[in-house]
Amino acid sequence: MESSSQEISVQDEAVDKSQFKTCKQIAFYRRQKHLCPGKSPYQTLLKTVELSNSNLKFQIINEESKVPLAVEIYEIEGNIFRLKINEVNPLKPRYEVPDVLIKEPASLRLKISEKDADKLVLTGPEQEQQIHIMAKPFQIQLISKDEILLSMNSSGLLYLEHLQSPPQNRKSTSQEKESGLADSSKENEEDLGLWEEKISSFLDIKANGPSSVGLDVSLHGFEHVYGIPQHAETLLLKNTSDDDVYRLYNVDVFGYTIHSKMGIYGSVPLLLAHKPDQTIGVFWLNSSETLVEISTKAAVKVLPSKTPDISKQRVVPQTDVRWMSESGIIDVFILKGPCPFDIFKQYAQLTGTQALPPLFSLGYHQCRWNYEDEEDVEKVDAGFDTFDIPYDVIWLDIEHTDGKRYFTWDKKRFSNPEKMQKQILMKKKRKLVVIVDPHIKIDPLYTIYSQAKERGFFVKDRNGEDFEGICWPGLSSYLDFTNPEVRQWYADQFDFKTYKGSSEIVFVWNDMNEPSVFRGIELTMSKDAVHYGKWEHRDVHNLYGFYQQMATAEGLVKRSGGLERPFVLTRSFFAGSQKYGAVWTGDNKADWSYLKISIPMLLTISIAGISFCGADVGGFIGNPEPELLVRWYQAGALQPFFRGHANMGTERREPWLFGDKNTKIIREAIKERYSLLPYLYTLFYRAHSVAEPVMRPLWVEFPKELETFGIEDEYMLGSALLVHPVTAPKISTVNIFLPGPQEIWYDFRKFRHLEGHGILKIPVTLSNIPVIQRGGTIIPLKISVGKSTEWMVDVPYELRAALDYKGCATGELYLDDGHSFHYLHEKQFLLRKFSFYDNVLSSRCAGEEGLFQTKCIVQKILILGIKKEPSVVTTTKFDGKDDKAVAFAYDTKNSVLTLQKLSLNIGNNWELRIK
Repeated sequence: MESSSQEISVQDEAVDKSQFKTCKQIAFYRRQKHLCPGKSPYQTLLKTVELSNSNLKFQIINEESKVPLAVEIYEIEGNIFRLKINEVNPLKPRYEVPDVLIKEPASLRLKISEKDADKLVLTGPEQEQQIHIMAKPFQIQLISKDEILLSMNSSGLLYLEHLQSPPQNRKSTSQEKESGLADSSKENEEDLGLWEEKISSFLDIKANGPSSVGLDVSLHGFEHVYGIPQHAETLLLKNTSDDDVYRLYNVDVFGYTIHSKMGIYGSVPLLLAHKPDQTIGVFWLNSSETLVEISTKAAVKVLPSKTPDISKQRVVPQTDVRWMSESGIIDVFILKGPCPFDIFKQYAQLTGTQALPPLFSLGYHQCRWNYEDEEDVEKVDAGFDTFDIPYDVIWLDIEHTDGKRYFTWDKKRFSNPEKMQKQILMKKKRKLVVIVDPHIKIDPLYTIYSQAKERGFFVKDRNGEDFEGICWPGLSSYLDFTNPEVRQWYADQFDFKTYKGSSEIVFVWNDMNEPSVFRGIELTMSKDAVHYGKWEHRDVHNLYGFYQQMATAEGLVKRSGGLERPFVLTRSFFAGSQKYGAVWTGDNKADWSYLKISIPMLLTISIAGISFCGADVGGFIGNPEPELLVRWYQAGALQPFFRGHANMGTERREPWLFGDKNTKIIREAIKERYSLLPYLYTLFYRAHSVAEPVMRPLWVEFPKELETFGIEDEYMLGSALLVHPVTAPKISTVNIFLPGPQEIWYDFRKFRHLEGHGILKIPVTLSNIPVIQRGGTIIPLKISVGKSTEWMVDVPYELRAALDYKGCATGELYLDDGHSFHYLHEKQFLLRKFSFYDNVLSSRCAGEEGLFQTKCIVQKILILGIKKEPSVVTTTKFDGKDDKAVAFAYDTKNSVLTLQKLSLNIGNNWELRIK
């Protein structure tokens, strides 16, 4: 949403880069860059090896400083490797990230299969996989089928700065000597930021000195890497340079720069590497500021030969990834795949799957900063009905509150919020989302503030006083969401008796939770601020928004007695945020380049575990030209989270304000979204149950096809739909890449078969963007739409089957009540599998039997790719009745069979036979 830049002028549309550090201004990066690639000073002390049922422990020692480190190695169920490196006897405990892992991963017993003075070889259940631990220097190699898959510290860049006591006439430490950092000059100490770090007028005091960690990971045979959101960058990660590295540090960047590696609102330290026969993931579990260097190069691989003393050489790609974090420990998971979908499951096994959202939240959301008052809300709501455009949720930004005091209402603008909700929104089965930010106005008469103050619930400054910073209400304090007691108290604030004027249709938007601090260092909280457990903010920074969203989601569940699913949108996020709701790409601009970059941004977030993501339709900042707005609606309608949003001071842009022609096109795009909700909801069930991304890059579906590896202007929505948004003005044709030489593709709207494999030129008009259905799939649709999702519960279904080259197709439908947890606790759901084989279309229970009851029917079926006109079509309902003939129509030109006026219960078993 809005940024601190707007504290001065809401129309200032350029990010002020001078407010944010470049990597060369980051002290721990400068220190680690003193360590040049080469032979590591660390050696493995093989005599310290301890093997238990759960892990292998040993020590490594720095030859120069003689300071040991503790190493732990785990083989985790599901083909996951874990490495932890920590100090042996730290001055105090170093921060280890809690709450992100859903549980302590179950470990498998390792066996030592080889041990000598130079090497230790471990094997687990998978005999084709080994772990090689080299002694001099210390290095770890993961071996699969006798080939090195991945190595750690092979470039010798392992780095860990030991915590120290505050300096008292301090001399250079052994650690500074070993890293080449020792210098008698005070200027050098300041430059390296050892005990304090200055930027502009800000001073960061480091109570226990420098504490950064780093490790290099080499990916052998890989040249395509993805992930580590959030950046406004390409899908395929680029090589970095010394002054341009990927930064993971959550900050409030208004109108962020595209094609930049600077950090923005969220951080997920998960990197994926892919080649045709293997996908692996590297999950760096560290919540402090993190920098990632990437270097892809050609490496020489020596191949063994049957002839003695002769070997062959082959040039293969190799990608070196260097992770550097300001504090904490080294805790890295290697997800060994081998397939993309295995990676997603392995990551979800650690951090959890996407929460199953309430169905309404997959509809269209209407927002701006700000809808002015209750009359404005009523007019906008009525406008959707007047222009026959469905929508589910209207949003209220910060101006709806009493002076930016969250959990309150402006007494003049929203004098009767209960009436507004009941008489305007509830009657039409619509919802309201209100903003609740983490900063709390310093006002003793404001109950939220006074209670939090009295209980000591605010983050402290380095002197032990409540941290204070400027944000929307003015001088504010910041709730310490890392404290479980604060989260519990915060969750209680959403109780209907406490949050006066709220109701069961009110849901929540957490914004400004990086956290944003106007006039703060990099517009965020000082790193030497202190949290629960006496942890510094530097340790937990990237977790702050994660914890607020967690507490908010728990509050919405709690207010319903544990019955209702929450909806919470957050701007700041971390690994595991998928468990609590949705995210979006933040303060984008009304510009074609931001529409274009939104696609790789969303794909990157999606493959990092957060399926429920979107970009503000139309661009938050500025006024979109009508064509851009239309194209953005068409794109947003086919992405997971679908919200129109606009900045204060921009022109109003409700969908009907741009002329009849554009209104018609926008209406059609939104209605298509609503017709696709059964398919989308099923995709979210798959994301929730088996961690499949809703929106995914082409290479995920076609992992062996090299041409897909760099494609970022089109994507798969599930496994059935290929979408190619139009991201430039005045386009009459687009080039689409159709993957798979054995695939058949169909125009989703015109049903015609698309010939060829590879690049295909397709004509487009303003009225449409290309959407293509993959042969071999069956998509469930609603045959008509209503005012909102709840109006569509009993609307009949259409099944659209697109046959593959074998004449077969399959699909799924997931169905429940759309809002409660009954699907989880009482098996109140349906999961149906549709299959077309040997000219028979059948409906069966897919997997576990659910208990959900529905009267909803399949009324229409389209089968694309039927080569001959049938002589007869019959249905069998398996309810004791005889077969029944079905009327049909056959389109000879497009080979489409249409069956209508069916009455097949969506929850029953039945067959449809074509003869």
